[in-house]
Amino acid sequence: MEPVCHQAAGRAPVQPLSPERTAAYVRILREELVPAMGCTEPIAVAYAAAKCREVLGALPERCLLSVSGNIIKNVKSVIVPNTGGLKGLEASVAAGAVAGDAGAVLEVVSHIPPERHGDIRAYLDSHEIRVELSDSTENFYLDLRMWAGEHTARVVISNYHTNIILLERDGAVLFRSGDAGAQEGGLTDRSVLNVADILTFARTVDLSQVRDILLRQVAYNTAIAEEGLQGSWGAQVGKTLMSQYDSADLVLRAKAYAAAGSDARMSGCSLPVVIVSGSGNQGMTASLPVVVFARALDKSEDELCRALIVSNLVTIHQKTGIGRLSAFCGAVSAGIGAAAGIVTLYGGGYEEVAHTVVNALAILSGMTCDGAKPSCAAKIAAAVDAGIFGYKLFLNGQQFYAGDGIVTKGVDNTIENVGRMAREGMRETDREILRIMVGD
Repeated sequence: MEPVCHQAAGRAPVQPLSPERTAAYVRILREELVPAMGCTEPIAVAYAAAKCREVLGALPERCLLSVSGNIIKNVKSVIVPNTGGLKGLEASVAAGAVAGDAGAVLEVVSHIPPERHGDIRAYLDSHEIRVELSDSTENFYLDLRMWAGEHTARVVISNYHTNIILLERDGAVLFRSGDAGAQEGGLTDRSVLNVADILTFARTVDLSQVRDILLRQVAYNTAIAEEGLQGSWGAQVGKTLMSQYDSADLVLRAKAYAAAGSDARMSGCSLPVVIVSGSGNQGMTASLPVVVFARALDKSEDELCRALIVSNLVTIHQKTGIGRLSAFCGAVSAGIGAAAGIVTLYGGGYEEVAHTVVNALAILSGMTCDGAKPSCAAKIAAAVDAGIFGYKLFLNGQQFYAGDGIVTKGVDNTIENVGRMAREGMRETDREILRIMVGD
């Protein structure tokens, strides 16, 4: 892909965002770019189980887990790391209860040694773990109860993976926080995000405020992608791309790296990833193509970090209107975010990024999420391809215009339309996907 002739070095100086908005953008990145091992929905369940056992003070004799449909959808087909290959909600509960470390949060199962795998399986085989669909209207909701002798414990998590809103022991409230219906309780308001300010922030922020989390994202996500390319994980989408197409092609490599990370992660690889919008797949999709392009273009560490700021924040901006979980495939948002980051590596500014995002959304904004599973890697490859093709369309002087479907005037307005479609319009789609998946 040839660079477009608008290098950043030739631009006039840009005024930074206000100190308050700059601080908000830094907080958003720090809230979002956190490490996790394994698919985040089963890991959230394992975290709840480890916390619930901690509150109970004993290994539970029986457990009852009530969860929203999207959690059922995203746990059904992925392997829980460090369990000896176990899948499903019951395995997630057992892993957290038997051997999880609640203090490690989304790395709750990261330190389980192989000799404990048998204990997890034995507990799963000998104890009642009942799972039911919650009647909560929240897309992300889990309510876990445990019993041991005369004692009980309860943990409720809502809205996002680590947001504990209730802890109880023997019916007494130990901790209560917020409202189960409040959106993203406790997190920085994401409505401050817009594409123009994201680009200004990326160009002007003192990188010392975010460099550590960005380089951790590079290190963690590159490591699992390379494991996916070397091992025999999942459907081997990344390896297939590299072996069946021209592996020297830069776009192909960007797709393959992102897909390979998902190959490994969906199939139980114990390497951690840095997530975005609560998703490891989205974290890898938003970052790995940018890393591949930055290395091929011999960009500096600073240039890579600033491009990653764009890719991560554009991803988060899109996901804000959609929600953490929905029938809309989050890889689409992340693939488009990655393309925005790649555009900045080529020196692109607001016009180039805005047209890239809108073009790509027009291409792929209908892809559905039917749960976390090995085929997510193939969807990731398609999302990265659509994002980069959106940029190539712009370079060729082409674009999609307001009135072309859900595309409207202004990149942020088009993002808002997609969020509305995903959040409101795809609710019944989400329910029907779940009914199909569970054989209802």
